[in-house]
Amino acid sequence: MSETPIKAAVQAARAYFNAGHTLDVSARLDALARLEETVTRRQADILAALKQDLNKSPYESFMAEVGLVLGEISLARRKLRRWAKPQPCRPSLAQFPASARVYKQPYGLVLVMSPWNYPFQLTMNPLIGAVAAGNCAIVKPSAYAPATSQVMADLCEAAFDPGHVRVIQGGREENSALLEEKFDYIFFTGSPAVGHLVMEKAAKHLTPMTLELGGKSPVIVDETADLTLAARRILFGKLINAGQTCVAPDYVLAHHSIKEKLTQALTQELSRMMPDEGYFRETYPKIINQKHFERLLGLLEGQRVLTGGKAHPDTRQISLALVDAPDPGSPLMQEEIFGPILPILGVENLQEAIAFVKGRPHPLALYLFTTSAQVEAQIISQLHFGGGCVNDTVLHLAGAHLPFGGVGESGMGRYHGKTSFDTFTHHKSVLKKWRSFDLPLRYHPYKDGKKPLPGWLLKH
Repeated sequence: MSETPIKAAVQAARAYFNAGHTLDVSARLDALARLEETVTRRQADILAALKQDLNKSPYESFMAEVGLVLGEISLARRKLRRWAKPQPCRPSLAQFPASARVYKQPYGLVLVMSPWNYPFQLTMNPLIGAVAAGNCAIVKPSAYAPATSQVMADLCEAAFDPGHVRVIQGGREENSALLEEKFDYIFFTGSPAVGHLVMEKAAKHLTPMTLELGGKSPVIVDETADLTLAARRILFGKLINAGQTCVAPDYVLAHHSIKEKLTQALTQELSRMMPDEGYFRETYPKIINQKHFERLLGLLEGQRVLTGGKAHPDTRQISLALVDAPDPGSPLMQEEIFGPILPILGVENLQEAIAFVKGRPHPLALYLFTTSAQVEAQIISQLHFGGGCVNDTVLHLAGAHLPFGGVGESGMGRYHGKTSFDTFTHHKSVLKKWRSFDLPLRYHPYKDGKKPLPGWLLKH
């Protein structure tokens, strides 16, 4: 798409918003109901597109994509009237007599830029928040998942009025053209490298934004952990989407006393989860493109692979590789893996694990396996990470009531459920003063300009 059609789409969306079509909560609820009906009716097409783009099985696609989207729509439809109500606040003594409220107002025109790894869920979930908050949206999905991108374009055309939501397909040229336009809010999910560029472009217009990025999410396993359970749940988080998940376990730090037993448990559970070649070929997702396929194989070069790592060039699939004690300075331990490779490193104690994580950029997620409340408290209080789980992986992002987002290099801003509504909402504070009383102390001429105002007046 050339620059001119993009400008036309932006102008049409801006005109639709300025006409006030999205301000009424009933209109937003109608749009969400149409979206829910359209997603439900076109579910088979969505699943087929995800199979084509990433070889995701219908089971995994519903669990990790379609089901989460339908859950977000359902929650927004049930709660939107309550979320959108003006919120009364208590005025301070200096403001008395008055009433105070926070009004919930849409930003206007928002840009949602989404990645290829969960192309449906990571596009639709922020869009649901934007629509619920009363915005118009331009949506730019990844060109690496073209089948899903086309399905979403068809869905949005069927569910929304022209001008309300528009899907722009294409690659870097379209991304660049969109980032030259002025938006009222930008929601970007993708790599830190592209996130830097988006932030730089947004600064030109002082556009507020949410950046959902990534990083190397650690798993810490101490000597008190249930190793069979830990192995099963670590593999769940690593196998889903073949490790192409922003919150996938990136590496494991295991206490030396249990490292070998944990590795054995991981190997046994992996054999159980991937029972044969036929199951692997049919249900295991593929690497998104040849570039990433070759990058992942390059990360394995020179490593001690305990099991897995078999490459299938014809389908771009790689069996999950367990790597023993890689050099912390190797590319495998320096860049986000984003694929089916799991390094396992030994640590002498909890403080060594904490120091290892602290020595790296703040991760998007962190996972801890322990039965010790003291260890749990230490990890949560001493380490910075976007979110995570104790005795599980990945599932913290599956609930609409837990805000999801990064910290530091792993992102800024949060969403899911009501937090998505708040993210796309300007909270406008309004003080309404009574006319029947006026405090004379605030007006010139001051009785004694050398004396401060009484402190009790400014107490809350």
